[in-house]
Amino acid sequence: MIRIVIDTNIFLAAVLQPGKTCRRLLRLVLEGRFRALMGEALFHEYEDILARKALFINCPISAKEREELFNAFLTCCEWVNIYYRWRPNLRDEADNHLIELAVAGQAKVIITRNIRDLTSGELVFDDFRIVTPEKFLKEYEK
Repeated sequence: MIRIVIDTNIFLAAVLQPGKTCRRLLRLVLEGRFRALMGEALFHEYEDILARKALFINCPISAKEREELFNAFLTCCEWVNIYYRWRPNLRDEADNHLIELAVAGQAKVIITRNIRDLTSGELVFDDFRIVTPEKFLKEYEK
């Protein structure tokens, strides 16, 4: 099973834009087609995003439904402890944890809409790629 890291912007798009690519990706994780990795920093980032009520003013699903979806997503995730901190010096320092999670969890892909910032680091890792959800699904959904 392909191990992936799903950035919070993908989950956010999945709940705000029904029927779009991000929702399809999330559905495939829930169906067990891909193994999403979760670490402490990413978990807290998800919680922070989901607590921002202003983001969800026009959301088609309720806060309770978002919480249920997030909990279902978490049951499909593999928890990864990070024992070694990599500092790839990304443009946005707050994104370093995604690289660390991918390395520690031996992910093949980080899926994000933030390609530019995640590929701006000084360290290059050949073990995983950083792609958009559209590119990921085009390559792996068969």
